[in-house]
Amino acid sequence: MTLTTILAAGVATLAIATAATFLLPRHVTVERSALIDAAPDAVIALASTSEGFQRFNPYLTTDPELTIEPFGPAGGVGAGFRFDGRDGTGTQTISAVTPNVVTYAIDLGAMGQPVQHIRAEAEGDRTRVTWAVESDLGLNPIARVFGLFLDRMLGGTYETGLANIARVTA
Repeated sequence: MTLTTILAAGVATLAIATAATFLLPRHVTVERSALIDAAPDAVIALASTSEGFQRFNPYLTTDPELTIEPFGPAGGVGAGFRFDGRDGTGTQTISAVTPNVVTYAIDLGAMGQPVQHIRAEAEGDRTRVTWAVESDLGLNPIARVFGLFLDRMLGGTYETGLANIARVTA
């Protein structure tokens, strides 16, 4: 086999592998939920302020060196915080609040701009709290491969956050 043949085979393999990543999902959602003993409005009130969010922030549980710098109003649309820790740097800003859902715009710089939701709905005498994030991975082949592991990477964090919500609203 000549060097030209080996190089051509390598380039062809790389091109096929790159093209194959476009078969992977562009949009990825990670979601966890739990039943807790609190009223839906208590959960939404907690989740719709920067100070309240820090009471159950799962990243504070796992990263004691995480720095948080609030900005904007204390609560509601526009309230947010900058964060810097071992899992990343960015901002989280409340972009919408409805009676049952708080929506957050997250800016991770080059890592993307996912949208996160905390939903609280009555279920019998308890509340089903659902924590979800939606990410658009765009046309970046590396991001699409990364998307395959997003559920495994974030799922446990959201479970910790839900446990924290249950603890602080008890």
